[in-house]
Amino acid sequence: MPGLDLLRAPDLSHRIYIIVAGVLVASLLAGCARLPKLSMPKFGIPRVHKVTVQQGNLVSQEMVDQLKPGMTRSQVTFIMGEPIFRNTFDNSRWDYIYMVESPGRYEQERKLSLYFENETLAYFVGDFVPSDQQPASEENTETEATDGS
Repeated sequence: MPGLDLLRAPDLSHRIYIIVAGVLVASLLAGCARLPKLSMPKFGIPRVHKVTVQQGNLVSQEMVDQLKPGMTRSQVTFIMGEPIFRNTFDNSRWDYIYMVESPGRYEQERKLSLYFENETLAYFVGDFVPSDQQPASEENTETEATDGS
């Protein structure tokens, strides 16, 4: 048989050639076999970190409650801090602005303008009202109504 003569060939290079060819044929046949489907891990697109941005003067209700008409500019500065904006043409108005921006979530802006007459605080307007001037809540109204009965 001529095919068996090749296996019995005394030459070493012929034997290596036959072994390599056999391994190649076996690996090709194994590649055709049906293997369970392997899934790759899912990688998402990395997201950019979005920073919450706070700008301006932080103004709280407690700070606004301490403001009283007749206070000097230095007393107001002690309570509120230096204003963000001072009107160049009208030094009698100080503006306090506070902004918080959290991208994709919320955006908040609060303003407070203080007006001075004769170097003392005359009045202020904006998003804050002193606690003693805020309208009474429904709970307070109900308790006052029951106390009067």
